[in-house]
Amino acid sequence: MKRLSLTSQIMLGMVGGILIGLLFGPQIAGIKILGDIFLRLIQMTVVLLIFGAVIEAIAGLESQALGKLGLKTALWFLITTVIAAVIGLVMGQVFRPGAGITLATVQHQAATVKTPPDLTTTILNFFPQNIFAALSAGNVIQVIVFAILFGIVLNRANQDHEFDNVLLLIRQINQLATKLVMFIMRLAPVGIGALMVGVVANSGAAALLPLLKFLIVYGFSTVLFLAVLFLLISWYAKVPLGGLLHGFSRIMLVALTTTSSAVSLPIEMQDAHERLGVSHRINQLVLPLGMALNSNGLAMYLALVCAMVTQLYNIQLSLGLMVQIVSLAVLACLGTVVVPGGGLVALAIIIPTLGLPTESIALLAGIDWFSGMFRTVANVVGDTTTAIAIASDEDELNRQPYLLASPRRWRKHSASSK
Repeated sequence: MKRLSLTSQIMLGMVGGILIGLLFGPQIAGIKILGDIFLRLIQMTVVLLIFGAVIEAIAGLESQALGKLGLKTALWFLITTVIAAVIGLVMGQVFRPGAGITLATVQHQAATVKTPPDLTTTILNFFPQNIFAALSAGNVIQVIVFAILFGIVLNRANQDHEFDNVLLLIRQINQLATKLVMFIMRLAPVGIGALMVGVVANSGAAALLPLLKFLIVYGFSTVLFLAVLFLLISWYAKVPLGGLLHGFSRIMLVALTTTSSAVSLPIEMQDAHERLGVSHRINQLVLPLGMALNSNGLAMYLALVCAMVTQLYNIQLSLGLMVQIVSLAVLACLGTVVVPGGGLVALAIIIPTLGLPTESIALLAGIDWFSGMFRTVANVVGDTTTAIAIASDEDELNRQPYLLASPRRWRKHSASSK
């Protein structure tokens, strides 16, 4: 008999938790402690995981990748990720998927939420005074900033392979940290089921209403983001929009159905070269790097989740908190690793860092597979459009596939204009 996938087990755990919470009510709410233990186990690993993953990703690059081409790639990654995070935050504020829903834990949790600092303090707090204090406190932003700088220095110092042992040690620690997360994720069906029992037992069916609204808003936000990217790249790289959409059709289908950027990568690299005209050199640098460091869909997801959670718990979104949300959504993508439940791990990073109620993670965990469909599509499209833009800048973009895929009248117009 075929074993159920982790995603299927998590969904069963969520459904079972909802049913138990509805049937037995507050008298069974104490089972939530199992979910709290699960969340703590996830949270205890994420700082180490991010710290090592960012250092390894940057320090392991070829030196030429940290030069002009690397800076250009990083700039495009940053632009598209910020656009995605801003769209997620704005759509959350416009459609307000968490508004008008009262949960039983609102009053207790709202009192514990940290007062966000002003904008100047927010920016200053990106930079650590003491990395050990940042690691101890779980300050993810400061840890990532230090890891980026350390990774750059290690990359430059290791040109003659003097520090290969340091890089090897970091890689081995990352492998062990990843295995630890994967081990803990085996407990996810029970942990998430217990969290759902606690939430539903205290709040009833009202706790389920934000989920459907969230998926609808997230789906619409993803479509909007893709439209912005396609129009931007069509204009920037001077390629026909019809040919661009045709070239992306298989990439998006594979991403949607597999919900995995890693699984989509071979098709993404093949179609980027054959159907979208990106050279092998750009292809081999940008797309694997994008899978490790660039997660547009995740940034949008995290920003939208934070907007919804502030509405669920009646927390006012100040300018400082909005900057924190967008910044953390962007920076959290740098620590993304290919492990089961990556969206859940990201939530375990950003929700506590912002001082938001951790109970909200349970609400989103049960629909992580559906959210992952939209996340993966946005991720792979963001990576591939970046590759097209850079190939265009470097005169390494073959536009012939676009013309062949475009309507006949476009091809005639293009031929007559030459």
